[in-house]
Amino acid sequence: MASTYDAILLVSFGGPEAPDEVIPFMENVTRGRDIPRERLEEVSQHYFGFGGRSPINDQNRALKAALEELLAEEGPELPIYFGNRNWHPLLPDTLAQMRDDGVERALCFVTSAFSSYSGCRQYRENLAEAVAGVEGAPQLDKIRVYYNHPGFLEPQVDFILDALAELPEEVRDDAQVAFTTHSIPRTMSRHCDYETQHYEACRIVMELLAERAPLPDGRERSWQLVFNSRSGPEFVPWLEPDINDHLGDLHAQGVPGAVCVPIGFISDHMEVIYDLDVEAVETAAELGLPFARAATVGTDPRFVAMIRELVRERIDDDVDKRALGTRGPNHDACPIDCCFTPGQEAREVVAAAAPPRGR
Repeated sequence: MASTYDAILLVSFGGPEAPDEVIPFMENVTRGRDIPRERLEEVSQHYFGFGGRSPINDQNRALKAALEELLAEEGPELPIYFGNRNWHPLLPDTLAQMRDDGVERALCFVTSAFSSYSGCRQYRENLAEAVAGVEGAPQLDKIRVYYNHPGFLEPQVDFILDALAELPEEVRDDAQVAFTTHSIPRTMSRHCDYETQHYEACRIVMELLAERAPLPDGRERSWQLVFNSRSGPEFVPWLEPDINDHLGDLHAQGVPGAVCVPIGFISDHMEVIYDLDVEAVETAAELGLPFARAATVGTDPRFVAMIRELVRERIDDDVDKRALGTRGPNHDACPIDCCFTPGQEAREVVAAAAPPRGR
């Protein structure tokens, strides 16, 4: 049923914007997660290599501006706020501003297209904690995950074609597509649809690619889902293979080239520009393997239009919920144990949908 909202909240991870913020940010992100100190310091160097500034906040500001422009032209007329769970602007500060502006109920768009504890439930926990800590905070509902929405997947085909064009012409037809996403612990993966959703998204993209750019003789282009940005103790199993190991395997198999598609990320933040544009590029160069990295959706107009559509489907009964593939649109109301890993502390979460208060 349609509901009434008076604002949109763009919710993201956050990142440092100056060198002196890097270590405090990393400590905040890893608090309580038993991440080895040496790993924290290692990842901190990734930020220092880019001037101590993560691009993620600027990218989210650009996304916010693009969505504001679209809503001003086509509606609905809703103000957009921006808050992070790990660094400024922090969610409690943003909620306090929303309260002061008279916002009573907001829809939350999270910059994570897939379901997992860290990509969905943890955001809902963080939102609930922020609401509890801000007197008079607005009611918050989270928008559904959008891994199979055409506005997210159809641009990937263009990005792959652009990346293939960067490879030497003689290797393009036989180059493999390596979809990559953030690795998570296997225990976490077993209690959510993270892998299933990724494989479905990759499958859909490859079908669209085959329609747009079929290979000679009807051959199917090979592809695989791989992972990057593993962290945590070595004895804890995480999803594999790592993108760098995978590139080594491709070279050993005689695959002549590779296109890396960061389908698990919506923008070129640190885990893209370092893990892929630095480490994976260096690995491919050492192997002599032609390699190109596809773009992320960022502020692609189709992606921005998708966000507007996801908002409209929550406030207008006449808007169809679109999804590609066979799994249909994801639920608005998450089951009570959605993305919950046994052994974790049960905490209050913000609803993915709440009873409507009227038109």
